[in-house]
Amino acid sequence: MTPPAGEPARNKDTAGLEPPVGDTSHERATAMVAAAPPRARIGVILLHSLPALLLVCLALAGPWLAPHSVTDPVTAPFAEPGAGAPLGGDQLGRDVWSRLLAGGGQLVLSALLIAVVVTGAAAVLGAVAALRPKVGKVVERVADVLILLPAVLGIMLVALSWPEGGRFAVVLAAVVLGVPYAVRLAANAAAPVADAGYVESAAAGGERLWVLVVREILPNLRATLLALFGLRFVEAVYVVSTAGFLQVGPQPPAADWALMIRENSPGLLLNPWAVVAPSAVIGLLALSVNLAAGALAPQTGRKAVTVR
Repeated sequence: MTPPAGEPARNKDTAGLEPPVGDTSHERATAMVAAAPPRARIGVILLHSLPALLLVCLALAGPWLAPHSVTDPVTAPFAEPGAGAPLGGDQLGRDVWSRLLAGGGQLVLSALLIAVVVTGAAAVLGAVAALRPKVGKVVERVADVLILLPAVLGIMLVALSWPEGGRFAVVLAAVVLGVPYAVRLAANAAAPVADAGYVESAAAGGERLWVLVVREILPNLRATLLALFGLRFVEAVYVVSTAGFLQVGPQPPAADWALMIRENSPGLLLNPWAVVAPSAVIGLLALSVNLAAGALAPQTGRKAVTVR
């Protein structure tokens, strides 16, 4: 039906998605993205994704932007911010700003790798578990056993038993211990899709398992998988940061955000920026990537969607 003159047309795919009274700010933002016209929705996505893009690009390009060497002292230990060091000096008099710019690249790459591998493995295992219930029971039992081991403890065990592994040992341990949590969410999301009529028809028509997974299941889990990626990235940032704080992985005098927090904590009252700055960027990175993943997710969670 054509709307009356002066009244904007409503998108039939997003009608009824206005948030009810009492929704949280995150739910209101999600509904705003869903109800926005295509061009406006692109603008909302860019707005939510821009902080994450800026932080990731700054972390990756930081070593080339640092004004001073990350190993040479330029001021007194724990010196206050000044002209030559806008964030002051660390415990050895090195420029905190330079070390902040150079200390995020490895953490960002490690967290991205962990999030991508964990989300991809969980998506495939979850889809297979939904399509093959017997396999699903085995996957769930293995996941239950691995969940019993805390992530930080597992990382320490792997890193200490493989001391030359360094950052790779931390990433490997984080992937192995992160998949069990993610696979349960993916399997629960894939179960109703696997029971859909079009999937059963494709299976009855002789489609192979990998075809069902790639063409029928995974496209319908885009929103869930993007949200899962955001959560896994946040978890990876905190796990890798915790490992770095415990000096499992990067070692001094490497420039690393987590190491900066550990090394400069004794001088917190002398130059708080040496601790507050790396702590803030770790939190902002995790938050901004999670918001970007939520904005990129297809906002159709309240309606059944079939992707063929």
